Amino acid sequence: MKKVIISCTVIAAILIGGLVFIQNVNLNRLGADEYYTQIEGQGKKIEDKADNGQKYVSYEYELPAYDQEGKLKTLTFTATKQLREKAYLSLFVKDGKGVTSYQEVTKEELPGKAKDKLK
Repeated sequence: MKKVIISCTVIAAILIGGLVFIQNVNLNRLGADEYYTQIEGQGKKIEDKADNGQKYVSYEYELPAYDQEGKLKTLTFTATKQLREKAYLSLFVKDGKGVTSYQEVTKEELPGKAKDKLK
């Protein structure tokens, strides 16, 4: 009987731990290279329809971005809203998938070489 209770407790702990992990970790950022950019312009407005007929709007940006060593790469990504002009972004890039996630950062959070390039 003790073995059954211990087994159930271990399984419950693993399930709860897995749920907490999934809720708190952005899987699109795991294993991704990080680049930094600054928003310039309004982005290209893209209007489309979902399969159910509902219209939605997204904005496409094509911007120069720099990694921690200051290496340049032009990246294209979309956002569900128009991003704030002159905002600094951290872009998460995976090979074969492109930009998988982004996050606004302050100028102080930029790595030294990327900060120098984004003046």
